[in-house]
Amino acid sequence: MSSLRVGFVGAGFIAKFQVQAIAQIRNMEVAGVTSRTRAHAEALAQQARAAGVGEAVVYESISAMAPHVDAIALYAPNYLRVAMMEEIVEAVRQGAALKGVICEKPLGRNVAEARRLVDLAASANLHTAYFENQLFMKPLRTQMAQLAPQQRTMGPPALVRSAEEHGGPHEAWFWDPTRQGGGVLSDMGCHSIAVGWYALTPLGKPITFLQPVSVSAEVALLKWGQPHWQQQLLDRFGVDYAKTPAEDFATGMITYRNPESGQVVKAQFTNSWMFEKQGLRLLMDGMGPGYAFEINTLASSTQIFIGDVAAEAIANAEAALEKATASRGLLTVHHNEADLYGYTDENAEAAAAFLAGRDGFLPWSYGLEITRLVMAAYMAAERRQTLDLTDPAVQAGLESYVPLIQQGRGAEVLR
Repeated sequence: MSSLRVGFVGAGFIAKFQVQAIAQIRNMEVAGVTSRTRAHAEALAQQARAAGVGEAVVYESISAMAPHVDAIALYAPNYLRVAMMEEIVEAVRQGAALKGVICEKPLGRNVAEARRLVDLAASANLHTAYFENQLFMKPLRTQMAQLAPQQRTMGPPALVRSAEEHGGPHEAWFWDPTRQGGGVLSDMGCHSIAVGWYALTPLGKPITFLQPVSVSAEVALLKWGQPHWQQQLLDRFGVDYAKTPAEDFATGMITYRNPESGQVVKAQFTNSWMFEKQGLRLLMDGMGPGYAFEINTLASSTQIFIGDVAAEAIANAEAALEKATASRGLLTVHHNEADLYGYTDENAEAAAAFLAGRDGFLPWSYGLEITRLVMAAYMAAERRQTLDLTDPAVQAGLESYVPLIQQGRGAEVLR
């Protein structure tokens, strides 16, 4: 079997997760790694080699790595990606024979940035894959396959609700709205919005078949703006929510129209950085005429209990569950989070696509549309009104819109 030699840009949390995923597939290997922090790149390369997924040569720059890989995966912070993509395009112009480029969600911090990335990839004739792992989750795809007969008989779902929640990100730049692009709506709302749109789409139709009609949303700072937690955030990450706050809670509703039947369907999204249960929870459910589905990643088939007397022996709670909040009591355990959350399948699909000379299932043009919906949700929250996504003035405004929270002016929205 042919294997896609991928070069990683970035060596943080998500890159480590992706190495775990690649270890479970046969058509991709980690050929190179580059990071602004050499020690991080060396550590990730060692992880990849130990997992047997490639040579993982450490390079000083994207330009140095590009001639030695088939594709490049951008796992670096959001605020760096445009400049990194410009370096990739220049490397192609200098002769690097890249087949494609991968970008971890979100594609851009705003529509203008996402569109710039799409245009850059097109200028270098590069195939693209937008990594939205939740659309590759086996539980989500299994329920769609299982309910396919009901869809054909009764019609597609009419309502989908999707939530992703945990206690907050690992790294400082995620908390900084000017670097990350906002708060939890930018970070995790892109997941939940994508799940809703995808799960509502009728069988056999393109991923953007349903037309967005309207969006309403609310954002709030419910936990991390309180003095105790605000100080903890400042002490731990150097991020001051007294000056530049971001939302730790977001919820909203997007209405879609089926362009063939005229049917109106709805997708609700909810996201928070203030979830106080065992750890990361993905909660998805949907309803159609006479059928329904529900996915809850905290309802694991494996649970363990650790009493107080034995709690000192635990080594690493996150080995059992991402964003774990406890190391004793009744704990949820996932034996393979990289597969559960869809990372294995998104890598396998991207590799197959690039090796076949085509875009991934989710090209960057799709990532642009998700960014547009996230920005529309921010705009609706700022205006405190339901936004008409069919209004040409709204569509034009979204092209240059930068949320107040992303500008560092979150106090005007969240206070």
